[in-house]
Amino acid sequence: MTTESPRWFKSSYSDNGGACIEVAANLVASRGVVPVRDSKDPQGPALSVDATVFASFVEGVKTGAFRG
Repeated sequence: MTTESPRWFKSSYSDNGGACIEVAANLVASRGVVPVRDSKDPQGPALSVDATVFASFVEGVKTGAFRG
């Protein structure tokens, strides 16, 4: 088991308007997950998303799959 801590970051596209998430991509190799949290509440809960599911989500965002 690894004791590596998440290294959180926000997207460079974030406009700092308060509706941001942070991710910790450094845990993909060791744990196979991408932790995600609300940037306004860094001490609050974090979701652990399977790395392949997160990659699919990011691809969907890039291609506009979630636009109404």
